[in-house]
Amino acid sequence: MKRNKQIDVKGALVLSSTFHFLYSCARACILPFLTLYLRYLGLTPSMTGLLMSTKHLISLVWSPLASFLSKHYDKRRAVITGSLVCSAGAALILLLIPSTGVETLTSHCNISHLSVSSTEELIDYVRVVGSVMPTTHTTIVSQSAAHESSPTETTSDTVSSAVSMSKATTYTLQLQHSNNVTTQWTQVNVSVANHSIGGERNSLESHHGASNTSPTVWRVSRSAEKEKQQQREKDEARLEFLGNLKVMDVQHQLFFMLLIVVSIWELMAAPLEWTVDDGLYEYLDFVDASDRYGSTGVWGLLGAVCGVSGAGLLVSHLDCLIGSHAPRSAVHFYSYAAVTTLAVPVVAFLPLYLNKKRSRSTGLFKALQLVRGDLRALLCAATAFLMGLAGSAVDDFLLWQMQDHGSSELHMGLSLAVALLSRASFPLLSGRVSKLLSPGRVLLVGTACLALQCLYYSFLWGPWAAIPVQVLSFFSSGALWWAVQVQCEDVATPGTERSVRRVYQALSLDLGAGLGSMAGGFVVHRFGVSVLFRGVAVILLLWCLFLPLLQWKAPRQRRINYSRLLAADTSEVSESESEQETDWLEKAMEDDKQ
Repeated sequence: MKRNKQIDVKGALVLSSTFHFLYSCARACILPFLTLYLRYLGLTPSMTGLLMSTKHLISLVWSPLASFLSKHYDKRRAVITGSLVCSAGAALILLLIPSTGVETLTSHCNISHLSVSSTEELIDYVRVVGSVMPTTHTTIVSQSAAHESSPTETTSDTVSSAVSMSKATTYTLQLQHSNNVTTQWTQVNVSVANHSIGGERNSLESHHGASNTSPTVWRVSRSAEKEKQQQREKDEARLEFLGNLKVMDVQHQLFFMLLIVVSIWELMAAPLEWTVDDGLYEYLDFVDASDRYGSTGVWGLLGAVCGVSGAGLLVSHLDCLIGSHAPRSAVHFYSYAAVTTLAVPVVAFLPLYLNKKRSRSTGLFKALQLVRGDLRALLCAATAFLMGLAGSAVDDFLLWQMQDHGSSELHMGLSLAVALLSRASFPLLSGRVSKLLSPGRVLLVGTACLALQCLYYSFLWGPWAAIPVQVLSFFSSGALWWAVQVQCEDVATPGTERSVRRVYQALSLDLGAGLGSMAGGFVVHRFGVSVLFRGVAVILLLWCLFLPLLQWKAPRQRRINYSRLLAADTSEVSESESEQETDWLEKAMEDDKQ
């Protein structure tokens, strides 16, 4: 197929790269720090895990469905624009939800360097500033080790000297006053409702007594009384249900409110990525430049680096936004909305193409069949699933662990930026790595590096401690996904490469991450963040032991991609080029035998 000279391929690539850069930058401004904001609002680790799990599972189901519907009705550009605008608005709605009244030290101005321990439930008596107070509500305790400071340090850090004066561990308790107020109002509302029902019942009884004086009126009012009795029973059942909602704990009310808002947010944002990818890829395929579409992914990683580091730097150097009650973490949401708004005008110029001849409605099902029919592909799929489990644990609770050890948003942003840069740098060295290691061994090395990272995270000791180990993301993320992509090319038949790749991405980024967030939240709630990271590291190391054995047992059935040989026009291929094609085929067959 000859390339149309009237179509500017370079301009299309620049527009698509710009959009991926801006959108990835917007997502990186908020998503890595979202669990920190949920912690500030007062959610427990298990609730946080359920929220993030719901977000991943919605994306798993809604992304392919929305992409198919937008293509079927030819509304891709409208879906992309609406997704950007609505997702920005839904994210800002989260700022309208108040906290439960349980605030940690990191929620105030100028003391983000103090450490915050995980959420605990105190049932016994807790001593606070020399007095004993009984507590029955869920509380959050800020535990910080005392540090001996010099006279110059005490003048610059008044908050730290006020919190810790010796090496002994001190505890600061924030009681949930809002729970008591809510409970009192709930009791008043329920009692008023019951009183109104009782008053209505007494009025009906008095009316019934008066109606007995007249037999004719009694017969007429008998049917009406039955109807009122049924309506009264329905009202009592409804009030009982509403009363149960009102007496619900404030923390659970907050959880359900956040669950609704986060679900709406994900429903708005999930269609964007698949719809953009389909439209841009079909356009580049139409102009015979689909092989150059992979460069847009690198710009997406660079945009994520700018977003996560810029947001961390901005938040760490800001005081409270409005007064003393607005959290500085609101900057993440405003940054997300602002950068998303910048991406809206780019959508108007995106080169989207609708290929009506190519139907991908059954592409994912065919890709699933291809993966299921190859044992090595199944092993790669299992590895991708474990990647999603471990990745969700790191994404959801690594910043909690860093916050507990005194890290500010600046440390967190730089740490995540180093990891993304390491992943983005792998394509520059992928040729050398492929000469040294086969894709199967790269898969093994990447899993081992991810296990070492998780084990290292469980032993953090300071604000900057997490940054050095992020260099291993070169293998644990970049090299590992490269090995998965090679496996996709081996399994896929002509025309199904992207569908097979999306199967692996769905297993890792959506299904594995969803289940990992759910399980990780309960583990952190019961045992702590350190135990979660160590458990994930043990699971990955055990998989590293079994994976080589399973790969050795599995037969290697590599499909030779004959489309590479048939891509060139046979009439224009010279004899020397045909010999090179033959040499390439023989080399590929020799590699299969090794």
